[in-house]
Amino acid sequence: MLDRLPVEIVERIVAKIPDTDLIAVSKVDRVWWQEVRQEAYKRWKFYATTLRDIYWEIRALGDQYGEGNIDWITFEDVHDLYKRLIDCLTEDQLYIMEKMLRNGMVVDPQERETIEHALSEQRWGGDPWGLV
Repeated sequence: MLDRLPVEIVERIVAKIPDTDLIAVSKVDRVWWQEVRQEAYKRWKFYATTLRDIYWEIRALGDQYGEGNIDWITFEDVHDLYKRLIDCLTEDQLYIMEKMLRNGMVVDPQERETIEHALSEQRWGGDPWGLV
Protein backbone atom coordinates (compact mmCIF):
# COMPACT_ATOMS: atom_id res chain seq x y z
CA MET A 1 0.00 0.00 0.00
CA LEU A 2 2.67 2.54 0.98
CA ASP A 3 4.70 1.91 -2.17
CA ARG A 4 1.68 2.82 -4.30
CA LEU A 5 0.90 6.20 -2.77
CA PRO A 6 1.27 9.15 -5.14
CA VAL A 7 4.35 11.25 -4.45
CA GLU A 8 2.16 14.26 -3.62
CA ILE A 9 0.51 12.32 -0.79
CA VAL A 10 3.89 11.18 0.51
CA GLU A 11 5.08 14.82 0.45
CA ARG A 12 2.11 15.95 2.53
CA ILE A 13 2.53 13.12 5.02
CA VAL A 14 6.27 13.71 5.41
CA ALA A 15 5.74 17.46 5.93
CA LYS A 16 3.60 16.73 9.00
CA ILE A 17 5.99 14.28 10.68
CA PRO A 18 7.84 15.71 13.72
CA ASP A 19 11.62 16.10 13.60
CA THR A 20 12.18 13.21 16.00
CA ASP A 21 10.40 10.73 13.72
CA LEU A 22 11.30 12.16 10.34
CA ILE A 23 14.33 10.05 9.49
CA ALA A 24 12.69 6.81 10.66
CA VAL A 25 10.06 6.96 7.89
CA SER A 26 12.79 7.20 5.25
CA LYS A 27 13.21 3.43 5.65
CA VAL A 28 9.88 2.69 3.91
CA ASP A 29 11.29 2.78 0.39
CA ARG A 30 13.30 4.94 -2.02
CA VAL A 31 10.49 7.44 -2.70
CA TRP A 32 10.00 8.02 1.02
CA TRP A 33 13.78 8.34 1.47
CA GLN A 34 13.95 11.05 -1.18
CA GLU A 35 10.97 12.92 0.26
CA VAL A 36 12.37 12.73 3.80
CA ARG A 37 15.73 13.98 2.55
CA GLN A 38 14.08 16.97 0.85
CA GLU A 39 11.99 17.72 3.94
CA ALA A 40 15.03 17.43 6.21
CA TYR A 41 16.92 19.94 4.05
CA LYS A 42 13.89 22.28 4.17
CA ARG A 43 13.83 22.09 7.96
CA TRP A 44 17.60 22.57 8.15
CA LYS A 45 17.26 25.73 6.06
CA PHE A 46 14.27 26.91 8.12
CA TYR A 47 16.28 26.58 11.34
CA ALA A 48 19.25 28.35 9.77
CA THR A 49 17.20 31.31 8.55
CA THR A 50 15.31 31.54 11.85
CA LEU A 51 18.59 31.55 13.77
CA ARG A 52 19.92 34.27 11.46
CA ASP A 53 16.82 36.40 12.04
CA ILE A 54 17.08 36.01 15.81
CA TYR A 55 20.77 36.90 15.67
CA TRP A 56 19.92 40.17 13.90
CA GLU A 57 17.16 40.85 16.45
CA ILE A 58 19.74 40.47 19.21
CA ARG A 59 22.10 42.85 17.40
CA ALA A 60 19.30 45.42 17.02
CA LEU A 61 18.44 45.02 20.69
CA GLY A 62 22.08 45.64 21.61
CA ASP A 63 22.09 48.77 19.46
CA GLN A 64 18.96 50.05 21.21
CA TYR A 65 20.55 49.38 24.59
CA GLY A 66 23.73 51.12 23.48
CA GLU A 67 21.75 54.19 22.42
CA GLY A 68 19.91 54.22 25.75
CA ASN A 69 16.50 53.46 24.24
CA ILE A 70 15.88 50.52 26.60
CA ASP A 71 16.91 49.90 30.16
CA TRP A 72 19.38 47.26 31.33
CA ILE A 73 16.79 44.91 32.89
CA THR A 74 14.67 44.82 29.73
CA PHE A 75 17.79 44.21 27.66
CA GLU A 76 18.92 41.32 29.90
CA ASP A 77 15.46 39.70 29.97
CA VAL A 78 14.98 39.83 26.22
CA HIS A 79 18.57 38.81 25.53
CA ASP A 80 18.21 35.76 27.82
CA LEU A 81 14.95 34.81 26.10
CA TYR A 82 16.60 35.05 22.68
CA LYS A 83 19.58 33.04 23.90
CA ARG A 84 17.34 30.22 25.15
CA LEU A 85 15.46 30.27 21.85
CA ILE A 86 18.72 30.08 19.90
CA ASP A 87 19.88 27.17 22.06
CA CYS A 88 16.61 25.30 21.48
CA LEU A 89 16.58 25.91 17.71
CA THR A 90 20.26 24.98 17.43
CA GLU A 91 19.61 21.72 19.25
CA ASP A 92 16.71 20.91 16.90
CA GLN A 93 18.75 21.82 13.84
CA LEU A 94 21.73 19.75 14.94
CA TYR A 95 19.43 16.80 15.63
CA ILE A 96 18.20 16.84 12.03
CA MET A 97 21.69 17.41 10.66
CA GLU A 98 23.13 14.50 12.66
CA LYS A 99 20.34 12.14 11.59
CA MET A 100 20.82 13.15 7.97
CA LEU A 101 24.57 12.53 8.23
CA ARG A 102 24.15 9.14 9.91
CA ASN A 103 21.61 7.99 7.32
CA GLY A 104 23.61 8.94 4.23
CA MET A 105 21.47 11.91 3.25
CA VAL A 106 24.38 14.38 3.13
CA VAL A 107 26.57 13.87 0.09
CA ASP A 108 28.38 17.21 -0.17
CA PRO A 109 31.77 17.00 1.59
CA GLN A 110 31.56 20.62 2.76
CA GLU A 111 28.13 20.03 4.33
CA ARG A 112 29.44 16.87 5.96
CA GLU A 113 32.39 18.79 7.41
CA THR A 114 30.09 21.58 8.65
CA ILE A 115 27.85 19.08 10.41
CA GLU A 116 30.74 17.23 12.01
CA HIS A 117 32.27 20.50 13.23
CA ALA A 118 28.95 21.76 14.63
CA LEU A 119 28.29 18.47 16.42
CA SER A 120 31.79 18.51 17.88
CA GLU A 121 31.32 22.08 19.14
CA GLN A 122 27.99 21.16 20.70
CA ARG A 123 29.44 18.09 22.44
CA TRP A 124 32.09 20.25 24.07
CA GLY A 125 29.51 22.76 25.24
CA GLY A 126 30.27 25.44 22.67
CA ASP A 127 28.05 27.47 20.40
CA PRO A 128 28.37 25.77 16.99
CA TRP A 129 27.39 28.88 15.06
CA GLY A 130 29.07 31.50 17.25
CA LEU A 131 25.86 33.49 17.60
CA VAL A 132 25.72 34.16 21.32
